[in-house]
Amino acid sequence: MKLTILGCHSATPKVTAHPTAQVLEIKGHLFLIDCGEGTQVQLRRTKVKFSRIRHIFISHLHGDHFFGLIGLISTFRLLGREANLHIYGPKGIKEAITLQLKLGNSWTNYPLLFHELDGNEPEIIFEDEKVSVETIPLKHRVYTNGFLFREKPGERKLILKAAQKVKIDKSLFSKIKQGFDVENEAGEIISNAILTKDPDPSKSYAYCSDTSYYPKIVKQIEGVDVLYHESTFLDHHHELAEKTKHSTSKEAATIAKKAQVGRLILGHYSGRYGDLEDFRKEAKEIFENVELAEDGKTFEL
Repeated sequence: MKLTILGCHSATPKVTAHPTAQVLEIKGHLFLIDCGEGTQVQLRRTKVKFSRIRHIFISHLHGDHFFGLIGLISTFRLLGREANLHIYGPKGIKEAITLQLKLGNSWTNYPLLFHELDGNEPEIIFEDEKVSVETIPLKHRVYTNGFLFREKPGERKLILKAAQKVKIDKSLFSKIKQGFDVENEAGEIISNAILTKDPDPSKSYAYCSDTSYYPKIVKQIEGVDVLYHESTFLDHHHELAEKTKHSTSKEAATIAKKAQVGRLILGHYSGRYGDLEDFRKEAKEIFENVELAEDGKTFEL
């Protein structure tokens, strides 16, 4: 699992500070999470292959989280895309995008599939044999969801020497990895327990932006490997966080501590601050394992 930060700043874009967007590579998928202004330029800079993006998850309809979407959709058209593009986002996103396509007479030449969300409880919105994606209802000025990405358990690991020792035919290796007992060349049933090891632990990633301090999410994200949580303000601007329904670095750390996550990544910084290390310092007073999102930075999860 690999996370690439395309942008991690709030509101007005700057040359060195891009609004929210990130790419999560997980079990063969390349998911785009939010799509602020300039996202496609950042995709180019980080050398992400456009054609691999099949699913885009939009947290809410504030501009710094989706104003780059129409441009990206249009570029896909110019590049001759044929593959389906799935967009998951709040109710109204289909109208916002299709109106621009209509007025510009630039309908896509590929299937554009919208999955509009309006629920206030967690729901699975994407699932295959390898990955599930679930909404995390948040508390912001408009309807907003975070997203919880979970790997499903992989196949068991074959112990080749053990299989060879008891004379298991190679044609049965796939079945063994699926957890079955098998018959060896002598007709004996061999227990899967002596032929395999447990698969690598499944990883999980929770994305929470934008939201005020919202302890209700703790139970849902409990124990995730990595939590990205917005931290728009430092603690001395706590009143601004309450007013705008954003979080401080300490509040993000408190959520991480309560949920006992493995690692916390802070982002969505207000442009009023110069030294982002202050966010890390404040958060570490509460939760130890803290990292800072940076435009173009990649995290191996």
